[in-house]
Amino acid sequence: MAVINKQRNSDNGVSLQKLTAAALLLPGLIASNVHAAEGDEVDFQYGHYEESSRNIYGLIADPATSVQSVSGLSNTLKPITVDSIHGGAKISLTDRVKFSFNYLQDTWGGATPISTAPAAFGVNVPRLGSDSVTVVGATPYLQGGSYFGNAVTGQGKPLISTYDPNTGNPVYQQSNQLTTILSTASPETRNQGDFKLGYEWDRAALSVGGGISTERDYESRFGNLGGRWDLNQKQTTLNLGLSYTNSDTNAVLAHDSFAYIDTSAYKLNGQIQTDSGKANAQILQGNRQDWGATFGVSQIINKTALVSADVGYTRSTGYLSNPYKAVNALFIDQAAQSMNPANVFTGDLKALLEKRPNERNQVNLGGRYVQYITPLDAALHFDYHFAIDDWGILAHTFDADWVQPVGDNWTITPRVRYYSQEAANFYTPWLISQQAYGSSSNGLNYDPGLLPANYSSDQRLAGFGALSGGVIVSKRFAKGLTLESGFEYYTHQSSLKIGGGSENNFNNFDSWNVNAALKVDLEKLSLAGRTHDSTQAVHEHHPGGDAPAGVMFSHMLPKAGDMMVGYRFMRGEQRGDTLQGTHSVNDQLIVDNGCGPNPCYIKTTSMTMNMHMLDLMYAPTDWLTLMLMPQFVSMDMAMNSLDGAPLAPSDPPGTADMINHHVQSGHQTGGIGDVGMYGLIKVFDNGMHHLHATAGFSAPTGNSNLKLNRNHQIDGGFMDYGMQLGSGTWDFKPSVTYTGKWDSFSWGAQSSGTLRMQNQNQAGYALGDLFQSTAWGSYNLTQWLSTSVRGIYTAQGGIKGQYNGLVNQLGPMDYTSNYGGKYWDVGFGLSATVPSGAFAGHRVSFEWLQPVQDNVNGYQVQRSGALSATWGLAF
Repeated sequence: MAVINKQRNSDNGVSLQKLTAAALLLPGLIASNVHAAEGDEVDFQYGHYEESSRNIYGLIADPATSVQSVSGLSNTLKPITVDSIHGGAKISLTDRVKFSFNYLQDTWGGATPISTAPAAFGVNVPRLGSDSVTVVGATPYLQGGSYFGNAVTGQGKPLISTYDPNTGNPVYQQSNQLTTILSTASPETRNQGDFKLGYEWDRAALSVGGGISTERDYESRFGNLGGRWDLNQKQTTLNLGLSYTNSDTNAVLAHDSFAYIDTSAYKLNGQIQTDSGKANAQILQGNRQDWGATFGVSQIINKTALVSADVGYTRSTGYLSNPYKAVNALFIDQAAQSMNPANVFTGDLKALLEKRPNERNQVNLGGRYVQYITPLDAALHFDYHFAIDDWGILAHTFDADWVQPVGDNWTITPRVRYYSQEAANFYTPWLISQQAYGSSSNGLNYDPGLLPANYSSDQRLAGFGALSGGVIVSKRFAKGLTLESGFEYYTHQSSLKIGGGSENNFNNFDSWNVNAALKVDLEKLSLAGRTHDSTQAVHEHHPGGDAPAGVMFSHMLPKAGDMMVGYRFMRGEQRGDTLQGTHSVNDQLIVDNGCGPNPCYIKTTSMTMNMHMLDLMYAPTDWLTLMLMPQFVSMDMAMNSLDGAPLAPSDPPGTADMINHHVQSGHQTGGIGDVGMYGLIKVFDNGMHHLHATAGFSAPTGNSNLKLNRNHQIDGGFMDYGMQLGSGTWDFKPSVTYTGKWDSFSWGAQSSGTLRMQNQNQAGYALGDLFQSTAWGSYNLTQWLSTSVRGIYTAQGGIKGQYNGLVNQLGPMDYTSNYGGKYWDVGFGLSATVPSGAFAGHRVSFEWLQPVQDNVNGYQVQRSGALSATWGLAF
């Protein structure tokens, strides 16, 4: 074998390259350790994940037979969905210095399990012999019913309690069925950014990286260090990685869960604080730290095979629990059992916040085998990972995929994955405690010494098995572009665990996810003919190419066959005073006049909107450029209660709770927005002056009927109009753009509009039409850097119609009369174009819009500014 290895440098280079490339086709397969550098690349990905509805187990009484049985019932709570975007780049700063960065944003919402309990404790059944049927168990919180409704045998087996209509005495039947208790959550967004900087020697590499992940109630900061060492003529590679993470939890506990979940233990030790600035919200605080180390080795076996192995260790300390998970406990007072039949014990069912250990040590072992199949030009990947920790969890993961090129640069990759784990040693669906609830004198409602030291009913700590399968299809185009899409279906079943079992079948569910990605291979673009050392390609006139970052549809591609890919980020902020017209108003005026004939109770204090857009352009002719613009939108709104807005006796029940919910939690939304499709048509161009017109449509792919989720009522009403992700209507978007250029100066002007082509969307309303006019001037400070100044006028019409369903109208944002207006802004921008080298032609630009005046319809929070940033590359 040693002789063969010495001679393989020339005869297996192509095969090994294909083998390595095939191994990197699947997202997420690249380990965090330092590996030999791949080609420079920019990629954008979108993913959507959705779970199936959970079965809620409740009691059904058959009137014909009076036989009762516990059955799984489909619930009406919307399951968990997640929309995510990812953008990243790997860039060679020099031949030896490599830099990469990633940005991830995901928004999730829907019903999630918070605890489990015996189904028998949550039922409300008809009397035996009656002719009615009651289907139960689908309540968001299982309160446990009456004291006599929570019955168990002396062995702790749950009992269904009913009453004999003839004697009036309770009748008990055993039922071991457990049920999941669900709680709904309004959308929440997570943002994560990370980077890695590496240096490569001939046979070694070193990298350092870090990042931050933020959510409304959680922030995590992390850093890592990695090294690689090549041995044996680069046929053997050693990898070492070290990481550290510091995370803070600041979870606002749902005010309408206090009657259900006992938090007294956390209040007693000071982990729960009261925030008077958020309507006296109860905030659970905790810190955790994670240290990790990994060591791996990979070995080229021959010209078609590769094997690798790794070992990892992670130590976690601090607050490791989930602030939104609870465990139901049945408190049995032995002194109150005299009226019960023999072997029947009743008690109070209460929910306690889960309590996990404050330390966890994990060990992971893994291996991979990759085989290139020469006759089929394909690659087989097989992975196995084993994990064990001191919580008692033991897990096995098997992964296999087949990477198959099918001609014309198409690749199909089917994939299958199996996972099995044993339950944590403190996992318990529910608890029984031999004590009376509320009788303790230690500051709690119970004696924690009579409970286990740790307990959790989180399904992720239970024993289960999971099987998933999917396929990824990719197409590599000329000039280094690759489009990729994938689908995966996942089933989570207790019976799939190694060794079987059905003790956790109430936690069974299915899910699916889809994703799409665009990748730009910068190295292939260079090899395809991009100039490295000449500025000719950079300064080839793209009419309007020097426009500020905030101007859309500002330029066309110069000649037939040209293409361009770009990314555009826009962030707008509103915060500060509430305006009526152009003047600030106080709280009392908002209370009295901001909500029409009704009083206002809350107001918006800040609102942020982020938009991530792809610019995909192609010129089929010299006079026409086609453009596709998908986008991802996320928004965040904070609110505060209004002074002088007391509740009236006529207010609907629960109004105070809704006010607290809005003030304590705010609103977040995120997901795919409306997709734009445009054509840019050249009208005039003499080299110095250019005029073109744009005509296009915006398709209503963004959600326009998002609703709030509530724990005490499933339908919390529509989100505020300004928090929806799209218009919900087909919109016509024309514009006319003029640009000019002379020496180091350039200038331009544009008029654009948005015309709603439907009178209302599916939710019953239509946004107002929009008109905008702008003019700018730009000056080249250097050959590659320019600055710009711009003026903008915008007129936005008011909303037509209104929601056709429930709206909890608590503040000005809930009324259509408080949308639209006229706005004046001034913009300041910078733009840079790489003049030479491997990244010649890459253009980045930034612009800040500073509001000059707002003249709003009704009552609205004033704008504080907007940022636009773009990256583009034409080829």
